[in-house]
Amino acid sequence: MVGLIVGLGSIALVALPRLRPYQFHGTVLQSPQPAPDFELEAAHGQKVSLKNFQGKLVLLYFGYTFCPDVCPATLSELAKALDILGSQAQDVQVIMISVDPGRDTPEMLAEYVAHFDPSFLGVTGTPEEIAQTAALYGIFYEAHEGTAATGYLVDHTATVMVIDQKGHLKLIFPFGMPAEEIAADLAYLLK
Repeated sequence: MVGLIVGLGSIALVALPRLRPYQFHGTVLQSPQPAPDFELEAAHGQKVSLKNFQGKLVLLYFGYTFCPDVCPATLSELAKALDILGSQAQDVQVIMISVDPGRDTPEMLAEYVAHFDPSFLGVTGTPEEIAQTAALYGIFYEAHEGTAATGYLVDHTATVMVIDQKGHLKLIFPFGMPAEEIAADLAYLLK
């Protein structure tokens, strides 16, 4: 009888962790809504819309090429996360939307994001298109004076939004989330 109890206890210890729901590292949106679509411009006049990426996870980030710290740190972590995912990374698309349409041309954005990963897309539009898209996602941004070397800087929300394969806003990654945690959440969503 004792052997049976010990055996069942051992099975429970092994099986219970598998029965628990996955604990996301990012912030889960409890009632995922369809992500607002947009049409912005990438390099060579390519129009980019969320519709282009149905069936993939989309990591949406608002930033700019002159950003001295937050943007390169975030894009570096996203690139590391894709490396961790290995072959699953082909089912993920990172898109950076510029919050500095006055300076960031589509070609500049393409060159900038390619430094982190060649699959990343950088897109921009008119100031009105960027303002509208940012508002749809609840993104704050505002230009202010920088130094003589940087010109002006742009304060902006520094989160990454995860849009699932069906086009719903699913998760939000805060600034500073490690690549390993990002990759774990993405791997779970790709199951």
